Amino acid sequence: MIEAIFQFLHVDSMGEFLWVCVGLGGQLLFTARFLIQWIASEKAERSVVPVAFWYFSVLGGLVLGAYAVYRRDPVFMLGQGMGLFIYSRNLWLIHAEKRRHTE
Repeated sequence: MIEAIFQFLHVDSMGEFLWVCVGLGGQLLFTARFLIQWIASEKAERSVVPVAFWYFSVLGGLVLGAYAVYRRDPVFMLGQGMGLFIYSRNLWLIHAEKRRHTE
C-alpha cells in the first residue's frame, strides 16, 4: 500500500513523503483563507476580507515557501516570497491602523 502511495506521489523515501505532506498542509492552509473570506462575506452580505485571511495567507505562504526551498524550485520560491511580503504588509497596515485608533 505504501509503495503505491509513494509511486502515485513520485517519492522515493519517507523523508520525501513527509515533505509532500508539508506541502499539502501548506496548500490546505492557503486554501482555508478563501473559505474564511467567503464565510465572512456571506455573513456580512458584502465582500469583506477578515484579518484571519491575512494570517492564513502568511502561514500557508511560509509552509509552501519551505516546501519550495526543499524542492529547489526558484519560480515557486519567488512567488511565495512576493506573496509573503504582501500578506505581511497588509497585516502591518491593519495593526498600524488599530494602534492609531487606540491612541
